[in-house]
Amino acid sequence: QIQLVESGGGLVQPGGTLRLSCIASGMIFDYYAVGWFRQAPGKEREGISCISGGGEFSFYADEVKGRFTISRDNAENTVYLQMNNLKPEDTAVYYCAATKKYPSVQAMCASQDYDGMNYWGKGALVTVSS
Repeated sequence: QIQLVESGGGLVQPGGTLRLSCIASGMIFDYYAVGWFRQAPGKEREGISCISGGGEFSFYADEVKGRFTISRDNAENTVYLQMNNLKPEDTAVYYCAATKKYPSVQAMCASQDYDGMNYWGKGALVTVSS
């Protein structure tokens, strides 16, 4: 059974840090680009960072560039999102997704098509509040 499972969410104060993990099972992990998407209350889901299967290409949305870092360890079937200098507007449910359907990580992160991803995790809540 193919699964993506997120972990590492929680409550953090503004300016704090968190590291999210997305662990995959049941797939040949390095065949898939993986992305982090988030959905804040009342807002649409948005792609914030995506990484290619081999890890050589990555993309960041403007609102997280310079604060978030995506990385992957294919030996451990895991993608990480290091989040620094968190802001209240980063509060959201964070989802990881895996796909072979897009020609670039930019295209993957820009996608508004839920079905464009092969697999989704169930999400991890990140709350940034004092």
